[in-house]
Amino acid sequence: MRASFRLGRIAGVPVGVNWSVLVIFALIAWGLAANQFPRSYPDRAPLAYTLAGLAAAVVFFVGLLAHEVSHAIVAKRNGLEVGGITLWLFGGVAELRGEPRDPGAELRISGIGPLVSLLLGAFFGVIAALLALAGQGGLLLGVMAWLAGINVLLAIFNVLPAAPLDGGRLLRAAVWKATGDRARASVVAARAGWVLGALLIGLGLWQFLSGVGFGGLWLALIGWFLIGAAGMEERQARTGSALRGIRVGEVMTPQPQTASAEMTVADFVDHYLFAYRHSALPLTEDGRPTGLVTLDRVRGVPADRRPSTTLAEVACRADELVLAQPGEELNDLLPRLSECADGRALVVTDGRLVGIVSPSDISRAVQRGTLRTAPPTQPTQPTPAPPR
Repeated sequence: MRASFRLGRIAGVPVGVNWSVLVIFALIAWGLAANQFPRSYPDRAPLAYTLAGLAAAVVFFVGLLAHEVSHAIVAKRNGLEVGGITLWLFGGVAELRGEPRDPGAELRISGIGPLVSLLLGAFFGVIAALLALAGQGGLLLGVMAWLAGINVLLAIFNVLPAAPLDGGRLLRAAVWKATGDRARASVVAARAGWVLGALLIGLGLWQFLSGVGFGGLWLALIGWFLIGAAGMEERQARTGSALRGIRVGEVMTPQPQTASAEMTVADFVDHYLFAYRHSALPLTEDGRPTGLVTLDRVRGVPADRRPSTTLAEVACRADELVLAQPGEELNDLLPRLSECADGRALVVTDGRLVGIVSPSDISRAVQRGTLRTAPPTQPTQPTPAPPR
């Protein structure tokens, strides 16, 4: 999930917001200001309800951000890189690069988020209780009580044992610890996510058809998202299992054809595009990669501008390149391939280009790895000839 705009950095991690957050923010603020607060606290000014609803929605998303930041901080302490945090329609996501090294790290990284949400719920609950004891029964009490309830609910929902929820990660840690097989544990958690998603879809549709309200459609939408995410996680787990132990140097295309950053797009099309079968060419300077140009990027340049446009202007920039070492595990490289939209990695040794890894290289490696990990077949025994 990509951020539509950036908020800055927290604990050294870039934080962004996807436009879809505006949808859920508006729904929360409107639901509180137009329905829940007027029913619970009648005879207030409309402006008071609006401000209370907006304040509750803002603090809720701050708490959601704290949930994701806690994941990022603990992940960094356990040796993982964090690409960023993005808030979106279904909450938030911390982009972790790589996998936890053991079930204990998985447990710590996954468990901290729900714990933070639970502590926030307890914090707001204590404030609400103190306000009630002091005889303050106004909108402030309503906001605190709602924040307490929603954070506790968020913590409970997130610990449900189904991927991609935090509870699915906790389930994966438990199965991983019990079996010693991370790939198998990932498949178990993903299938649990599929089951939970199907149950939510069924429950949501039943509520909607029973006339309970449009909240059922929201449950069904969450269930649909869980099924899609769980299926993706299972595919990733099986891919990781097939690529286990394979190094980047084993699958890369060595010594790829390169081009100069100063070459025009017109020259590239006329002299390189049909001369080589590759759909991506690294740009180098003194053997060091400075960019990457692909057919998709060239295709976006109008024909009349190609003679005056250099490859450097359309290429994936040097700071966007995904670089790898020949001895690096291919599984460690896969999460980083999304950093550059072209989906390729340049392989370097001492800063100099020695190879390139493309999606087709990875696909071939997966196919070979699947054959390698498949159970061996028993050789067919010849049928003895009948006696004459």
